[in-house]
Amino acid sequence: MKLVAGNSNRPLSEAIADYLDLGLTKTSVRRFADQEIFVEILENVRGEDVFVVQSTSFPANDNLMELLILTDALRRSSAKRITAVLPYFGYARQDRRSSGRTPISAKLVANLITHAGVDRVLTLDLHAGQIQGFFDIPTDNLFAAPVLVRDIKERYAVDNVVVVSPDVGGVVRARALAKRIDAPLAIVDKRRERPGESEVMNIIGSVDGRDCILVDDIVDSGGTLCNAADALLAKGARSVTAYATHGVLSGGAVARIGDSRLKEMVVTDSIQATAAQAQSPKLRTISIAPLMGEAIARTAAEQSVSSLFD
Repeated sequence: MKLVAGNSNRPLSEAIADYLDLGLTKTSVRRFADQEIFVEILENVRGEDVFVVQSTSFPANDNLMELLILTDALRRSSAKRITAVLPYFGYARQDRRSSGRTPISAKLVANLITHAGVDRVLTLDLHAGQIQGFFDIPTDNLFAAPVLVRDIKERYAVDNVVVVSPDVGGVVRARALAKRIDAPLAIVDKRRERPGESEVMNIIGSVDGRDCILVDDIVDSGGTLCNAADALLAKGARSVTAYATHGVLSGGAVARIGDSRLKEMVVTDSIQATAAQAQSPKLRTISIAPLMGEAIARTAAEQSVSSLFD
């Protein structure tokens, strides 16, 4: 098989290649003066099983176009099968019509990826599980939970941990993680007054004297998790740590988290860390490269991927 790296997260691609003991396929990705993307595959890929690693994170449109053009170049180079490995699938939050005359952008992007020539998709912690159905090709949605659980067990006495969902929509995700470490569950009752702002109203469950683990799939502005930390500490929590799969961390999120009452914010490297994120004492990154690498190896060998999470 061949492993092709886009430019969205080169360090993760290199870590996956190290896990697989496989060199990255040589490519040339450059831009014309008007910023059009040009791709050239510099190795023979005829008849190969090719995996393209590319998160569609910021700048989302540039990284998406690079993925599509890489796919087209591989398809025209007679690759046998092309699997798009999307550690972070951008546009996933636009998975339904929130009001009249609005798009379902997640479906549109899924169509673009499919029609570009991708045969299979491998992604991580989709914002909503039903997005798998937006693709008309086989799609594996991996879960970062085993990686997060391992880190939690290394750093906390799990008999004093309570897993907390920052909103009602994340209860399924939080319950699954709580089950893995045999911990109780609490829920933050959050009401959003206007877009981009959240107000914590109530805590459902007992957190007094416990170490709270807030679990989410995406942290963007960080406001929800910071507000939830304040509410949990006000209810007697001993400490509050946040775990999120995708650290989008746009705008002033890094500074907001640094000034918050969170003990720590832990994210995976599905999105490449910015310089500000790397320098923040409250932000820590854990790697999903072994998980993604193992899933790629099993896909190439036509073995079960779901058994990774049994």
